[in-house]
Amino acid sequence: MIKENPPLYSDANQTPPMNEALPLGLQHVLAMFASNVTPAIIVAGAAGLAFGGAEQVYLIQMAMLFAGLATLFQTVGFGPIGARLPIMQGTSFAFVGVLAGIAATQGLGVALTSCIIAGVIHFALGAVIVNIRSWFPPLVTGLVILAIGLYLIPVGIKYAAGGAADFQMTADSFGSLKHWSVALSVILVALVVKFRTNGILSNAAILIGLLAGYILAFLLGMVSFGGVVNASWITGLQVMPYGFEFNLGAVIGVTLVSIVSAVETVGDASATTKAGAGREATDDEISGATYADGLGTAVAGVFGGLPNTSFSQNVGIVGMTGVMSRHVVTIAGVIMLICGLLPKVGATIASMPLPVLGGGVIVMFGMVAAAGLNVLSEVPMTRRNMIIIAISLTVGLGLNLVPTAVQYLPGIWKTLATSAVAPTAFLAIVLNQILPEDA
Repeated sequence: MIKENPPLYSDANQTPPMNEALPLGLQHVLAMFASNVTPAIIVAGAAGLAFGGAEQVYLIQMAMLFAGLATLFQTVGFGPIGARLPIMQGTSFAFVGVLAGIAATQGLGVALTSCIIAGVIHFALGAVIVNIRSWFPPLVTGLVILAIGLYLIPVGIKYAAGGAADFQMTADSFGSLKHWSVALSVILVALVVKFRTNGILSNAAILIGLLAGYILAFLLGMVSFGGVVNASWITGLQVMPYGFEFNLGAVIGVTLVSIVSAVETVGDASATTKAGAGREATDDEISGATYADGLGTAVAGVFGGLPNTSFSQNVGIVGMTGVMSRHVVTIAGVIMLICGLLPKVGATIASMPLPVLGGGVIVMFGMVAAAGLNVLSEVPMTRRNMIIIAISLTVGLGLNLVPTAVQYLPGIWKTLATSAVAPTAFLAIVLNQILPEDA
């Protein structure tokens, strides 16, 4: 267990003794583990991969493996790459709306190719990110984060009710009391742990809730361990498992989200140095964080992984513990990397019944939306800003709710227009640039 008042390490280069560093690193893993693998599960489902099948297990493994590797890019770094700060990387929810739509209509080959190219562009942003930060004020980033959360909420409800694919949602068991009892048990346990415990347990509240729901689902006969038994103990990587398929529209959509994600990473780098060292992040740290973000995304895409970004919840751990040491988060990255090499771990996660996952993601997606509202609370509610919020959200979410409104758009452009996140981000950025401040 972590001591109640651990010694403060306000220098990123300080190295706590292993008996302190290991549990602190584990705390970072537990805080982000569930959020990290969930995007892979959703995108795999959108692509039509069998729930619990070998392909889904592989995508889950890549989510863990490249979260670990991208974290090492940040904390260890090489050359200009990496902030060399305690920044934990993970698979980003920001891309789920766009990638799920692309995977469903164009296939995973197009989706992952777009991730690779967007990652390269994201990497290049490291050279100029300091100069374009003003294009993405809290008004823009808050709107995008809110749109992400609101877009994902129906996914959580479907999972909790026991369905993801059409055949599941039309089954008699969809929405059954058994499914909802399991989902609600996850939410209840997560809330109790979050608000009745401290430290490492509180930070792992959602993961503990998922474990409790998993046990209940097992007792109710909802869990099959066939995939876990058949999974190997260690795996190799597959290069371009779905091929290289270029689509300009898909690249534009993923790149747009990637740019917004880069700005979010800038904010996380600044928040980390403020929380852990009481200072602003330097230009080199901001550029290095952006380089690592882009490199992690591009490399992950080559092997079937989804885009990575900094995880904001782990910034809170730095502030709570007072431990700024990047070596602590390096340990967390190594743990994630090892988990990603073990198919048994991925298969165990994939064996989780949908209602269990649904309970967890209802909390996670709701918190994403709440985080967006929190960012927007910093924005003055002038007439100009309210108009930008109104138009961006109404069009972005409206087209997602009524996709037939753009049924005559070419395939990929229809996918982007109905992804919620891409149109919200595009409109927020453009309107913020063209509307006069005194409107």
